[in-house]
Amino acid sequence: MSYSVGQVAASAGITVRTLHHYDEVGLLVPSGRSQAGHRRYGDEDLDRLQRILFYRELGFPLEEIAVLLDDPKVDPQEHLRRQHALLTSRIEKLQKMAAAVERATEARRMGINLTPEERFEVFGDFDPDEYADEARERWGQQDAYRESQRRTASYTKEDWLRIKQEQEDWGRRFAALMDSGDGPESGAAMELAEEHRQQICRLYYACTYEIHTGLAEMYLADPRFTSTFEAIKPGMAEYLSEAIVANAIHRA
Repeated sequence: MSYSVGQVAASAGITVRTLHHYDEVGLLVPSGRSQAGHRRYGDEDLDRLQRILFYRELGFPLEEIAVLLDDPKVDPQEHLRRQHALLTSRIEKLQKMAAAVERATEARRMGINLTPEERFEVFGDFDPDEYADEARERWGQQDAYRESQRRTASYTKEDWLRIKQEQEDWGRRFAALMDSGDGPESGAAMELAEEHRQQICRLYYACTYEIHTGLAEMYLADPRFTSTFEAIKPGMAEYLSEAIVANAIHRA
């Protein structure tokens, strides 16, 4: 079987002009000619074209492709192994790029405008994207959620690092209070609970005492929130929850 230049161009998804150029530079010289002198391509020519297009897709210049294909030390099987290795590497790179784009897209939708590297520096292994859809579904219609989205959209990496440091400092002081033996209804515990509420007000949204006591219930009901506080100090989720309720009653 032999094929005209038009047939080959159509099946390969390239132009006739491209095939003419490959012929002119000696990269793909058709193995036959018609009686009228027109190019005719055989099966081996099509195999070579397939390899050419593969390397072109990976960004190899024509000169390098010619060297790769015409190397007498490389047999067709070696070409397949090389193509497989290049494809595997390309797939891994594209997957990383796709994941980075997906994270960046979700981050902008959440209002956290940080690069993946900055997000790791700020949040570490915690991925704020993980529960984004759930949060949007549960609270997306509430004013507090929209206010939080609006505020955090303007936060820079330095802002988030400052917030992180502030929250870690609060966590250390709260853990120290627990070690002191004071109960969750003590004045010191209620003061730190109030500081926790004020921090939410200042950074995210207007956190009323009603909203704060609702958060206290969620800290115990949702294992994800519970584990966050338990990682700071075992028993902290329950202690904080009781301190928040006590503070709300006291302030009322």
